[in-house]
Order: sequence, then C-alpha cells, then structure tokens
Amino acid sequence: MSSNLAPHEVTVEEYKGNKIFKIYKVDDQGNELEKYGTIISFGITKAKYLLEHMDDIKKFVDTYSNE
Repeated sequence: MSSNLAPHEVTVEEYKGNKIFKIYKVDDQGNELEKYGTIISFGITKAKYLLEHMDDIKKFVDTYSNE
C-alpha cells in the first residue's frame, strides 16, 4: 500500500505541552515540504482510538481505495 504514497516521514513533536504524532511529506532529500507538508497529526487519545479501530480502518481502505 505505501508504495503508492508520496514520500513521507513520521516524528513525535510537542504542541501546547502535549506529545503529537505527525506524518508529513518530504522531498527527495528527506526535507519536510513547507506548504501542506503535514499529512496528519494526532495526540495520544486519538492514537488510542485509531489503534482500537485498526481493522475497521483497513476494511475502509480495502473497500474504497479503488474508487
């Protein structure tokens, strides 16, 4: 699946004192693209919900990725 995605990296940063997980687009040298570079970012609570529903997310991707 990831072979079809634009080059990206992940990092853990801090926002207002809370840790956030961030997935962002990079150029060919691995530098973050400044404009619209962040694909998604979320904190611990949302990460827990995502993990709890990982099978549902996979089913969603499998079902609708070819549309």
